[in-house]
Amino acid sequence: MTYTNQELANLFLKPQTSPQKQYEALRARFVEQKPWAEIAEQFDLNPGTLRNLASKVRKSGTLSPFESPNTQKRAQRDQRILELRLKEKLSDAEIAEQLAAEGIKAGTTLIGTVLRNAGISKLPRRMARKVPKVLKASEADVRQFLPTSEKWQTRFGGLFLFVRDLEQAGLHQWLSDWPGSKKLPAPTLIRALLALKLWGIGRPYQVMPDILDRGSALFAGLNVMPKKSTLTEYSTRIDAPHLRTLMEAWHGVAQGLLPAPEESFDLDFHTIPYHGDEALMEKHFVSKRSRRQRGVLAMVAREASQRALIYGDARITKAAQNDAILEFVQLWEQRAGQPPKELVFDSRFTIYANLAELNERNIYFLTLRRRAPSVVHQLNQRPPEDWKTIRLSNIARKYANPRVLDESISLRNYPKPLRQIAIKGLGHDKPTLLITNRMKEKSAALVDRYARRMLVENAIEDAINFFHMDALSSTVPLRIDLDLQLTLIASTLYQVLAQRLGPRYQTAKSRTIFNKFVNAPATIITQNDQIVVRLTRRAHNTELRAAGYVGDQGPISWMQDRNLIIEYV
Repeated sequence: MTYTNQELANLFLKPQTSPQKQYEALRARFVEQKPWAEIAEQFDLNPGTLRNLASKVRKSGTLSPFESPNTQKRAQRDQRILELRLKEKLSDAEIAEQLAAEGIKAGTTLIGTVLRNAGISKLPRRMARKVPKVLKASEADVRQFLPTSEKWQTRFGGLFLFVRDLEQAGLHQWLSDWPGSKKLPAPTLIRALLALKLWGIGRPYQVMPDILDRGSALFAGLNVMPKKSTLTEYSTRIDAPHLRTLMEAWHGVAQGLLPAPEESFDLDFHTIPYHGDEALMEKHFVSKRSRRQRGVLAMVAREASQRALIYGDARITKAAQNDAILEFVQLWEQRAGQPPKELVFDSRFTIYANLAELNERNIYFLTLRRRAPSVVHQLNQRPPEDWKTIRLSNIARKYANPRVLDESISLRNYPKPLRQIAIKGLGHDKPTLLITNRMKEKSAALVDRYARRMLVENAIEDAINFFHMDALSSTVPLRIDLDLQLTLIASTLYQVLAQRLGPRYQTAKSRTIFNKFVNAPATIITQNDQIVVRLTRRAHNTELRAAGYVGDQGPISWMQDRNLIIEYV
């Protein structure tokens, strides 16, 4: 059968496959200058999908979304996977780790598929590493803390950098009424959980023998670490009033450790995914997956100048989500005796009626307005001379000189005029709309301030990736609200360490601080009156000395009041 020219022309005029439709739609936009609505109707495509695709093309300057995959690189990757299995007998997880070190991205699922397609069977089950009998987790007992004189090696030498601040915090005083026993008091169990959090321990293969390293137990004030089941069960005994007391007490400590706050707060929500069958669990939006799914909604707050998470609430329901900001304001008034000066959050955080209440309490706010089509259309009709160019300092050079339209507007359920700053030139098809009750501040300063709010999302990412705030990825399954409070404490301790190390590290992520300073093996020497932690020689030890972390750290109450001395060879 031979097709006519018209039938062949229809292959181009009436595309059937999705990639061809998208290609022709972008061509109609960029070459023929057609509006998005007409293009979407012509090719039966979602306008939002087309705008996202167009944004990728604008950023890359190429048609990379339509390029075919590099089959040669894929073949080389697959060949390397086969070599690592057949020649070096590595497991799927070990192959993934080796490939990552070589700069090749491949997860264990992909590796398993490649091996299965090649007809290679799984490795035989390996025997778990043997743990010496003296390290049985069932023997954890604070009364059997330490012999008088002993010397051993530990992987967890860097944990002791946090001991001085925890001692000064007086953790045992806050936890005096918490559930516990003579064998495992509450402060000891919380320090054991905090040790895992500070070390960023995830879920690698056979992780518990590593946790049984005596160094982590010494940090907690124990002879050995408790079992996972013990720690999990203990978390279920902690109720909301206990956690609120812990958060309030720790906040008071953090204010003495970090620079003076400017009382400007960045607020955000984060959904901790839940993968079980609990029917009563609500669905919330998970930004990482761009979808709604069952999970626990947590609200976090970050003080802008201190760069530390200072508030967390994992009890947010869908019905109370809009009012969570007012609960935070009330709590802060109880803490500081006055409301916060400024709150910065995104467009879906609360409703306009609550913005009016914030204004009545003399609280400045800065947020985004949703870009309704009618609002965007009106802005696009404004003449170019209405827009002025500003210069930003907290944003990439490419977007450092956007154009803004600064004016007063009225909104439903907000009784007074509001200030709206429409911004073009930030890499979006539509203008970004900032709204605020700061009526006299320069527009460039307000745009800069909102740009700094994005750092709270970086802090949440840090909490997820290093501190495992998404509790399902942690080694020890905990109640989510307790896990969140431990994350706040660990995040603050890392920020305090970063501040003392100097300006070079003040914006560093926790994993960077961990890799350079905390992840340090050491020799432990216990004596009658002191405990010496002798760190191995590393390039950054001199920076620890300059920050005051080397030398006599003073007596530590949960180590039988022995002096802790940190030194390096």
